[in-house]
Amino acid sequence: MAFLMSCRRYIAPLVFCGQVATSFFDTALQMVIKERCANTSDHDGEQKSITNFNMTYNMIVKFMPIIPAVLLAREGDKGNRKVPIVFPLVGYFLSRGLLLLDVLLDWPLQVLYAVPVIHGLCGGFASYWAGVMALVSVSSSEDERALRIMRTELVYGIAGFVGSLASGHLFAIYSLNLKQGVILCGLSVLLYLACLLYAALFLRVEPLGILGDRHERRESVGIINHEARDKTNIALLFIGGVVYDIAVAGGMEMLAAFVLKEPLSWGAALVGYGNAAGYLLFITSFLGVKVFSRSRSLMLFALIPMPTIRSLLSKQVKGSSYGIIFVALQLSFKLVGLVTTPIYTKIYQGTLDTIPGFVFILSSLFTVLSMIPVSIVGCRTARHNGYERIQGN
Repeated sequence: MAFLMSCRRYIAPLVFCGQVATSFFDTALQMVIKERCANTSDHDGEQKSITNFNMTYNMIVKFMPIIPAVLLAREGDKGNRKVPIVFPLVGYFLSRGLLLLDVLLDWPLQVLYAVPVIHGLCGGFASYWAGVMALVSVSSSEDERALRIMRTELVYGIAGFVGSLASGHLFAIYSLNLKQGVILCGLSVLLYLACLLYAALFLRVEPLGILGDRHERRESVGIINHEARDKTNIALLFIGGVVYDIAVAGGMEMLAAFVLKEPLSWGAALVGYGNAAGYLLFITSFLGVKVFSRSRSLMLFALIPMPTIRSLLSKQVKGSSYGIIFVALQLSFKLVGLVTTPIYTKIYQGTLDTIPGFVFILSSLFTVLSMIPVSIVGCRTARHNGYERIQGN
């Protein structure tokens, strides 16, 4: 009983279960799109059908949660920290159930455009992940916050890795009574239901001590923590996060179609393995940060900048504004993505016959550029804290 009570304070089980469910859904959606677009006469036509569907789908994903996520973040900053987490989980559960019905009933592919609509109206990933980060931040001190956020992202990565490895094999399971994908989609829905119940009925939000709770409630006016930093750092962190998201999100959106074309022509199992390989980034980067944590120069090359950006952002604002600043970061990704998603798609379609991997080169360039503003904030923070330059021999 004591173990169960102690588990109520942890967000990690929710993050793990939710990301396994997401990895199941991602593989199932990718394979359903491939199967529905497979009737096109040639492979280039199939690729254009897949990327056009993905473009519209992803733009709906980015647009729909803008207003709901802001409203939920404000409610969270009033002290209801579970609201920005619970409402998106309702959307996850309902929208993933729609994919299950689509597979069972062979509805047209266009019905799946309703998935991001339902998901977005409930706040979407922007609200969910901002809510998780706000909860982690408010329940940790500044000294340990970066590590707590990195550990949360590590759990996210491990869950995605495990779920993706299994997803391709689960998709292929079928019987005379069940079609391919039904078991995988059904498990995804059940896992989201478990997450929803855990968040709504079991998870307990505990700010860092009584004083921390009082301090959060007392900080009701303004957003910027003037004693800590300034608006320039916030702007630089937003720029770094947005540029990094342009690099990663744009490349991943095109990769989902690229692996389905010849000569790769991946099936469900390989799609799952490929998605799992992407989640290894979170695991290896966390280990790298831990190993090289005493060397500031090597920290600049860590491949997991988002936890660092979120941790630094939390130190620029008051505790009562964690929710709104984190959701603002997520929504900035969405808004920029409304422009970059069609650009990436048209570049990919235009280079299919010449350099089909050109978008990935472009993505890599943006990744390098994203290091610049974060590095500037690191230098400004070091000067503020009075660090001295280490002289050579």
